[in-house]
Amino acid sequence: MSVYASQKPAPREKRRIRVPRPRWIVFAVLITLFASLLAVNGVVQGEFTQDQAVESTSDVDQVPEEALTGGPIIQTDGETTTTVSPGDKQIVLTFDDGPDPEYTPEILEVLAQYHVPGVFFMIGSEISKYPDLVEQVLDQGHEVGIHTFTHPDLSTKSEWRRLVEMQETQYALAGAAGVSSVIFRPPYSSTVEALDNSNWAVMEEMGDRGYLTVVNNLDSRDWEPDVTNAEIVEAVMPEDGEGAILLFHDGGGDRSNTAAALAEVIPALLAEGYTFTTVAGLTGMETVNPEATANELILGTSIVGAIQIAKNATTWFSLLLVAFGVLTIARLVLMLGLGRKHANRHKRGRRRAGGVISPYWGTPYTKPVTVVVPAYNEKECIADTVRSLAASTHPIRIIVVDDGSTDGTAEIAEKLGYPNVTVIWQPNAGKPAALNTGIAAADTEVVVMMDGDTVFEPDTVRELVKPFADPEIGAVAGNAKVANRKGMIALWQHIEYVVGFSIDRRAYDVMRCMATVPGAIGAFRKQALTQVNGLSDDTLAEDTDLTIAIIRAGWRVVYEE
Repeated sequence: MSVYASQKPAPREKRRIRVPRPRWIVFAVLITLFASLLAVNGVVQGEFTQDQAVESTSDVDQVPEEALTGGPIIQTDGETTTTVSPGDKQIVLTFDDGPDPEYTPEILEVLAQYHVPGVFFMIGSEISKYPDLVEQVLDQGHEVGIHTFTHPDLSTKSEWRRLVEMQETQYALAGAAGVSSVIFRPPYSSTVEALDNSNWAVMEEMGDRGYLTVVNNLDSRDWEPDVTNAEIVEAVMPEDGEGAILLFHDGGGDRSNTAAALAEVIPALLAEGYTFTTVAGLTGMETVNPEATANELILGTSIVGAIQIAKNATTWFSLLLVAFGVLTIARLVLMLGLGRKHANRHKRGRRRAGGVISPYWGTPYTKPVTVVVPAYNEKECIADTVRSLAASTHPIRIIVVDDGSTDGTAEIAEKLGYPNVTVIWQPNAGKPAALNTGIAAADTEVVVMMDGDTVFEPDTVRELVKPFADPEIGAVAGNAKVANRKGMIALWQHIEYVVGFSIDRRAYDVMRCMATVPGAIGAFRKQALTQVNGLSDDTLAEDTDLTIAIIRAGWRVVYEE
């Protein structure tokens, strides 16, 4: 008989959800915020050019006859189309692509001088950047129309993109001035004679959304690069007393000629008996800029505020970048000059005496020194480190302080069998404590400190301790270099050490303000170390803190290249 024991299913192991550390969350939020600022600023600062328009075609079979033969103000709902034309001796001045902080005020000043109204078809991104100008235009009695948010050719864009372009511009207008607009001018539009199936589809769509489309009768051509005032004036003068909607520009490029030409056009037309009106005046509407809804005001204020923040923040970042660039270049020039002075000083200090070149510091320092090697789990490197020290051309005593290693670091150092190597064992207490242990055990006037993964050249110690011939010297910073330069990171680190730290320390040496004796290679007078009570463990950079303490104690710290 077989007996089968029932087996309970093994409990499912709970999946542990890793929660990011707070600093990474903060970092991600800051990066996202900065990227959002750049994205918003990129949209509103994007430049547009007049050569992006799609040329009109002869395909007009979908354009109603009323539009092809009617006036420049077009109303359509897809089924019925009506147009309005200016009457004889009636002029509507229209301005595209603004507002612009330079040219719009110039044009407003001319209009105010002759007490004539204008219609400004504004771009949403420019409205968001210069909301005060929008309010100024409306306060002076002019009308504002929609000219999209980023000035694309709408006939080549999707329905979704067209909706966004119009809606965002309405929000921007509401946020800037608290109004909306029912008049629209497509970017790159021309006269009714230029209508074709593609641009008519856009007008039809906008008419279905309640917009009046306003094109023009006469184009000033003020957007052409080499146009003159006389050519602008000639382009907009109607013939035989006919009324017209005139097209000018107050933004989108260099409009320096527009205001000057306008100051000639208006008095010339007034002298011929013309009157100036607006779209509302021609159509009989009470206003083309009704008050915005509450929803439009809320969204509009948010959009304009966000764009203003993005614009100002990006401007400040740009200024900071320029400032940092100038300071970096100035610092580099200063460092190179001081570094050169440091090198020349040593050359001048070398003098021939019986055919032998004496060092800058005077009599060579030949006394034995102690090299302290703090080591924690350095089994991969400790043997190479000790061997490099054993090959030193200067008499040295080596003290390896094993700071509680668990990988046999101390055993490796002992097995090398060098007579001048002493291994000290201690529980793990950190690098400063290990160095203090080595300093206490040193019986020489000078102590050299290094890292457990550093390799010295045979002449390193001899060159490093030369400055101690001068009794004012309390510490000497050595020249650390990256040995393994195979990887890209290591190569860049090598460049940083040679071009950055090496030049910096030459400059600091000349200015007598050495900031750091590097932990990888530095020499100290034991008297100075005793005076500052050795290394502090209350630090994040023990080598910098020790250097500053020695300088404060009155010792001079130099650099030996």
